[in-house]
Amino acid sequence: MAFSDCRRPGRSGHKTLFKENVAGMKRIKSVLMLVVLLLGACISSAAQTWHSVTRQTSPDALVAALYKQSKNNHSPFFQTKNRALVGKYFERNLAELIWKDALKSRGEVGAIDGDPLYNAQDMDIKSFSIHPPIYKNGKAEVSVSFENFGQKQEILFLLILERAAWKIEDIKYTDGSTLAGILKSDQAHFFEGRYKGLCCALVAV
Repeated sequence: MAFSDCRRPGRSGHKTLFKENVAGMKRIKSVLMLVVLLLGACISSAAQTWHSVTRQTSPDALVAALYKQSKNNHSPFFQTKNRALVGKYFERNLAELIWKDALKSRGEVGAIDGDPLYNAQDMDIKSFSIHPPIYKNGKAEVSVSFENFGQKQEILFLLILERAAWKIEDIKYTDGSTLAGILKSDQAHFFEGRYKGLCCALVAV
């Protein structure tokens, strides 16, 4: 009769198996640590990117950037070289009105006869402050207050989302007028004058 070898594994077998288990656990631990580190890096990067985007594209940040551009003599107003600069800050309808006024005036005084950011021709600005935005029905309002020659002034910027970016839809002044209203009224008078001139010319012929 044949007997199978039922001897228990020796100490060397136990040691080999133990070493293999320890090595396997170390590999698993290393992989888990690597996964945790990668996840942490991704979350940190995403958080930094989100913070940067929201900070740069927030309504008050856009208004602040517009004032900074104006202060550095790179205002989107009164220039006819860079149409994209106008569209960077204003929604497309208001941007088109601003651009057409600049083209029509040809360096002279157009519908905008002062600085629209201060609603004045002469300025001695003090106590300038851009206030946090107020959100209403998917839109935003940013109030800017300052003193000009000792007179307190407040300008209200109305902003909307255009292609996921905040853009200025209009600027409202303390006297109740708005930038869009001023530009539309001037262009209506401009085309009315041209129409009358054309009619007179046709009658004369």
